[in-house]
Amino acid sequence: MSRKPKGPSPEDQAAAELAHELFSDLGPIRLKRMFGGAGLYCGELFFAIIVDGVLYLKGDGESADDYRAAGSEAFTWHNPKTGKDVTMNFFTLPEEAVDDADTALDWGRTALAAARRAGMRNGGQ
Repeated sequence: MSRKPKGPSPEDQAAAELAHELFSDLGPIRLKRMFGGAGLYCGELFFAIIVDGVLYLKGDGESADDYRAAGSEAFTWHNPKTGKDVTMNFFTLPEEAVDDADTALDWGRTALAAARRAGMRNGGQ
């Protein structure tokens, strides 16, 4: 007997709907379930994640300071195998962007640029 894959949580679904609303002008946005959350793609570029209902945008060495200056926090998860916290180059959407479509698009473009630089196509690292 096979089990159906679990769908997104209500919190993740709400964050995905927000992402579609904010970033649809960037191109086709799609959601792909992964691990405990979901990955967001614009075309084939993996540019954001949703974990526990929180939207995180892709960052890198060029953009991390900009995210932090805007009040964003990096995504951190606990690795049970090593017992250590791991911080990744994904950052919360700056608060100012939630209610400002133009600002949100700018941050979406920043995330897409970071994804391009990292070569993050089809979920690659």
